[in-house]
Amino acid sequence: MVMDPTEWDVLLCPNLYGDMVSDLAAGLVGSLGLCPSGMYGEEYAVFEPCHGSAPDIAGKDMANPISQVLSGAMLLRHLGENEAAVRIETALEKVAKKGPAFLTPDLGGSASTTVMTDAIIAEL
Repeated sequence: MVMDPTEWDVLLCPNLYGDMVSDLAAGLVGSLGLCPSGMYGEEYAVFEPCHGSAPDIAGKDMANPISQVLSGAMLLRHLGENEAAVRIETALEKVAKKGPAFLTPDLGGSASTTVMTDAIIAEL
């Protein structure tokens, strides 16, 4: 998976191993803060960031909001709102290209959650 992630489309794991594999995969793209997730059932779907609650940074205004925002884009796409999902993804790309002043510490930046979120909203 680490050497050639293109070999895998879907991994089905028990919870503990799924947590480890998703953390490893998130490292391949740069941060847990970048990874949305979707769980699909026959009647319902749930979308959330793949990371946990991060109690070590709770209330410190330093969490990366991208995984939450991308989870929302996944939800919109699931509901057939592709144009809205693309608008969100485009806004995220624009903010990421602005550089460290708009990126949270996990991405090598100095922005708070609030600063990054405000920049995403401004791009929308």
